[in-house]
Amino acid sequence: MRKFALASLALAATVTCAVTGQNPPNSGNSSQVFLEYMGAAGWRISDGITVILIDPYLSRIIGPPPPLAPPYSRQPGDTRPVYGWDDVAVPDAATIDAHIRRADFVLVTHTHYDHVLDVPQIALKTHAAVIGTESTENVLRAYGVPEEQLITVRGGEDYEFGTFSLRVIPSIHSALDHKRYFSSAKTPEGLKAPLTLAQIHPEGGTLAYLIRFHGHQILAFGGMNYIEREVEGLEPDVVLIGAGSSRREIYNYTARLMHALHFPALALPTHWDDFMAPYGASQQRSIDALQSFVQEVRAASPKTKVVVPKYFEAIPLEAARK
Repeated sequence: MRKFALASLALAATVTCAVTGQNPPNSGNSSQVFLEYMGAAGWRISDGITVILIDPYLSRIIGPPPPLAPPYSRQPGDTRPVYGWDDVAVPDAATIDAHIRRADFVLVTHTHYDHVLDVPQIALKTHAAVIGTESTENVLRAYGVPEEQLITVRGGEDYEFGTFSLRVIPSIHSALDHKRYFSSAKTPEGLKAPLTLAQIHPEGGTLAYLIRFHGHQILAFGGMNYIEREVEGLEPDVVLIGAGSSRREIYNYTARLMHALHFPALALPTHWDDFMAPYGASQQRSIDALQSFVQEVRAASPKTKVVVPKYFEAIPLEAARK
């Protein structure tokens, strides 16, 4: 029997994406866990005391589009600059400050700019520990994040942090360029900020994270792929699944994952939105495209509830039954 229940069943399986401006409740109830979507592959997980961020990327710059993604068009009235690979992208400090007030841990799945660009500023602001690959940590070092905040991992580690535990799982990136899932490039040591997008963007290896928090097991992916043998036998009650279009490059992607994870109770799609559009822009095209993923989950695992998250709106999990 799964140790999971949603605190409110009023959350529909499909909702219209919108900015709410809400922050995760800080009730002091250390057994209540909240998840909050920040766009792209970014999430906040908190019990009101401990704050864990995953791939926090809020700047949403207009940069080079990833392969296999739909073309991005500037929204009417959007006067932000367009960045190329040789440009230095400046994080949106105002948006970061508005939504990230504190953090204890930042988990980075890989070093693409839509996962790591904002992490140095967040780490310097919050003094959070940053867990990621050597490539990720070299980006942080370039921006002067103290070494004592950096925990370099490669997959296979299993940490006990007191309020939660964390298993680092070797993973694999979604299609980088038409069936090419691996790149040997990584951000090297010794770079000094500011870095260009090309310097920040090497994948540097990909990880997934299993977060055990107040009786819940939350499995987080940062892309549209996984190594099946690495996730077989896991039984998360919540899974953050990469749901972008490049998942179609993977054989039987959704059904194989649902089966390997023993049909989790709650599936939350991640990395499905147009992350170059500002938060207030319409995401209807992305929401429409996401419906095929929702149907894939329902077909493979009828008892799994799928919730399409709203930006910055807390999704509460009930305290797990012991």
